[in-house]
Formats: sequence, C-alpha cells, structure tokens
Amino acid sequence: MTRHVAVLMGGISSERPVSLSSGQAIAAALREAGYRVTPIDAGPDIALTIAALRDAAPEVVFNALHGPFGEDGAIQGVLEWMGLPYTHSGIRASATAMDKAASRALLAAAGLPVARGMTLDLPTLEAADPLPLPYVIKPVAEGSSVGVEILREGDNRRAEIARTWRFGKVALAEEFIPGKELTVGVLGGRALTVTEIRPAATGFYDFDAKYAPGGSVHHLPAALHPAAFEQALRLAEAAHRALGCRSATRTDFRYDDTGDDAEPGRLVILEVNTQPGMTPTSLLPEQAAFTGMSYPALCDWMVREALDR
Repeated sequence: MTRHVAVLMGGISSERPVSLSSGQAIAAALREAGYRVTPIDAGPDIALTIAALRDAAPEVVFNALHGPFGEDGAIQGVLEWMGLPYTHSGIRASATAMDKAASRALLAAAGLPVARGMTLDLPTLEAADPLPLPYVIKPVAEGSSVGVEILREGDNRRAEIARTWRFGKVALAEEFIPGKELTVGVLGGRALTVTEIRPAATGFYDFDAKYAPGGSVHHLPAALHPAAFEQALRLAEAAHRALGCRSATRTDFRYDDTGDDAEPGRLVILEVNTQPGMTPTSLLPEQAAFTGMSYPALCDWMVREALDR
C-alpha cells in the first residue's frame, strides 16, 4: 500500500523562502521513493493549515518548516493535538533548541562547550559593550544567521543595532570565536561526518552564504586534527541527546585552531538545529550522500523513523 505523506512548508518566519525550497525538494524526493505526497503551504492562519491537514488526512507529516512556528514547538504541538506522526524532534526539544539561551544552559549543564555569553535587554546593549571586543550579537530565537552581527575593534554600530533591533526585547551576546566554521549532522543519534564551511565572500556564514548558489564552499570531510574531528562527532551526538532530540539534527561549531598546529584546538557549540535545511545546497543531505545515503533515501528514512515511533 502506498503511504501518504503531507509535507508542511513555507511558514511565517524570515526563513519562508528556504522552507519552500526544502519542501519542494522533499516532496519530489518522496514521490521518487514511492510515496503519495500532499504539499501544504502553512501560512499565517493556523486554522487553514489545520483544515488542509484534515482534508489531506495523511498517515504522517514531513515537517519542512523553519524558524518560529516551524521549529520552536508550536507546529509540533498542533500535530500532537491532531494525533499525526511527524518528522524531527518533539515539542520540548524543538522549543529548547530554538531558544538559544535555554539550549546554552542545558548544553553547559551537560558539560558541553559553549561560548562565554549572556542575554541582555536592549537598553543595556545600547549603553555599553557587554563583552570585550570582538563579540557577536544574535537573536535568541531565529535561525539561518538571521540578525547576527559581529562587532570588532573600532566598530561603532552597537547603539544603532540596539535601537533598531527587531527580534524581541532581548539579545544574546557571545564571545567571538576565531577559526573555522564546522557542522556535524546526526541521524538517529549517530553522527555522519564533519564539514568545514568557508563563506565565499564575506568571511561570515550569513544567510546569503548559506543559501545563495556559490555562497560558500563545503569541505567534507573537514581537514582537521584527528582528535578534533573525533571530538566534533562525539559532541554533536552528546548535544543531540542533551536536548532530547530525535530523528535528524545538525550541530554547528566554531573551531579555534589559531594556536599551536600540534594541538587539536578548541571546539565550541554554537547551536543545535532540530530542522536542518533540506535545500539542494543544504549540509545534512550533503553529509548523508557522503555516507552513501541518497536524498530520496534520506527523506524516506525520516518518514519511516516518524512512523515507527
């Protein structure tokens, strides 16, 4: 019997275009894998999304949403209420991972390395530097590097950033970690490999570097000190467990290898993504392919994992 999957895509966050691209690719891959697929564009009216899901009556939902509402536990709660199995992490893990302040606290409590930092209100940020320069300012609950700013020596944008902030009443300040950008995908609790990401233009892995064609170069497996490579794999698995995640995640790191070449360097967890991108340029499908799992096979695995819970 052909299984029926609804693919939720779009959403209302700043990552809507990314989600639409992910959702369209997933729908095509699942059809190739033999599923009957109903794409659903989740817009601002949740009642319409619920009605579309009821009309479709799928056996399982592939959650291809990104950002607020899609990966913060909200849509997960709706799907639980409707009694529909769905891909990726559940309500609690999704909400915790999306809240960078909460996830930092849990990861640190589990003994995992996070950057020195703090949450602060905007008047405090406007008044003075919260950390020695250079440091990073980022939203507490956004993805895809939306709203991230790096302040360096001589930078006078801090007060302006605070006055024009549009990502809630608080911001997260973290020390800037020099070195490399790394990421590790995890499927079912098992790490895949380590990718080094080199932005093509800005030197910063921002939104354009992530999603624009040619915006970044992915090196996999990453050319790292062997001890650091192994440590990144184990830390990604430990972060997946610490936040209570399931199915697929992707943990992003900074790797400070600016010291002695003989030493493995310092790995710091930036965040755990419970809804890794599934666009043609996304990192999780690329890592899965490196281990021998095709894109349709990856999508099929995620659907089967949801159905088997």
